[in-house]
Amino acid sequence: MTVAKNSVIVELYDLAITGRKDDRFGRVVVTRRLNEADLAQKAEERGSPLSADILLTSMNIMRGLAKEEIATGGHVTFGLGTFGLKVNGVFVGDNAKWDSSKHSLSIQVYPSPELREIVNEIGVEVRGMAPSTMVINSVVNVATGEENTTLTPGGGANVSGSGIKIEGDADGLGISLANTETGDVVSIPMNTVLINEPSRLSFIVPGDLPAGAYLLTVTTQYSASSSMLKEPRSFTLEYVLTVDAH
Repeated sequence: MTVAKNSVIVELYDLAITGRKDDRFGRVVVTRRLNEADLAQKAEERGSPLSADILLTSMNIMRGLAKEEIATGGHVTFGLGTFGLKVNGVFVGDNAKWDSSKHSLSIQVYPSPELREIVNEIGVEVRGMAPSTMVINSVVNVATGEENTTLTPGGGANVSGSGIKIEGDADGLGISLANTETGDVVSIPMNTVLINEPSRLSFIVPGDLPAGAYLLTVTTQYSASSSMLKEPRSFTLEYVLTVDAH
């Protein structure tokens, strides 16, 4: 029997959209979050002939070139994926023109063969039901239609999940965005939360939100039972949401 080199833990959540009470869906438990600086430091610690600073500088140069090529219609294989542009929206007629109110561009990412191969070899341990039923499934950028990818300052964001209604009187409740580079946390004012339900939230992204990469967290005392939780609980979306310069 071959032992998997890599392994992950999966926790189960109720699958409310089906008619069966015992249907579950699984989520991989996020054990750590790393950025390029973390990877460069790990490479240096493992004996890379290049220092972490040089590795980061090289990545920044390559990333800049990749962005230029993608922005002019190129498909670029960079790192563990291939990136290209996708057109969103319907055109009416053979001579239709671009209408920014109906059409948009977004990024398509295709995993590399080596990444797909690694995924196929990962061992999985199903740990059972998650300790909390609260979960965020997706965050959709209303302006672009992108899911779990970007936020647009001044635009809307739709959050879907379970047990995410913002309720209670403890400190720190609500939606927050934490910048992964600086650690700065931006709290979303409740008067800009347009929908506040157990399975969905909708809010306006602050118009002055600085460019960067963010983790979205919902904190609440909401409970499906008749009484609220005594202590707040939080759930952080595992995907990093990018805000471009504006």
